[in-house]
Amino acid sequence: MKDLKAIRGKYYLDRIIAEGEHERQDFKYSISDARKIARTLSAFANHSGGRLLVGVRDNGSIAGVRNEEDIFVLEQAAEMYCFPPQQLNVTAILAEGGAVVIRAEIAPAESRPVRVKEEGGRMKTYYRVADENIAAHPLMVRAWIAASESQSLTVGPDETLLIETLRSLGPDTSPETLISTVRLSRHTAEQAIVSLAASGVIRIDHNGSRFVLTIP
Repeated sequence: MKDLKAIRGKYYLDRIIAEGEHERQDFKYSISDARKIARTLSAFANHSGGRLLVGVRDNGSIAGVRNEEDIFVLEQAAEMYCFPPQQLNVTAILAEGGAVVIRAEIAPAESRPVRVKEEGGRMKTYYRVADENIAAHPLMVRAWIAASESQSLTVGPDETLLIETLRSLGPDTSPETLISTVRLSRHTAEQAIVSLAASGVIRIDHNGSRFVLTIP
């Protein structure tokens, strides 16, 4: 991967850079911290995938990569700091004036969560919201784990009460509001949310300001 030959792509770069940074695209002027890049990869993989454009400033102007060290840092981020390790599709693109931009694409994870190995060995999970990487909600992470383990859902009285309470509270209800409102213990309410979210009966999402629960 370190011997990439740049392909011509001025008009392609102009088009995608014009989109700006969003939930599936991030600009990096340069990269030196593999752990920081891993957070972006985790956020993309746990959402709907995305691409990093290395050698592009925050304002969208092209600086170009300085050397192949950026590719090495990308590899480190995906293979050493993401758990499980992630596969990147890396392409070098030649911009006007001879500058080279590295495009690193990551697909949505087949099995979530994708965690990041933080300092001290602590594992943290990220999620992409607009152009930011934020910590995934703990119940979202638990639901992903339950879904990956193919746990079957039994809709009992607790789950039924939780759904009825969520409907009465309306849209944009936070998990914390539902837990404090429903007539269940915190442990029981959390487990019901996890089970329902893992099965797709409810969704844990982010509305731009906070995590919320919705019924699809």
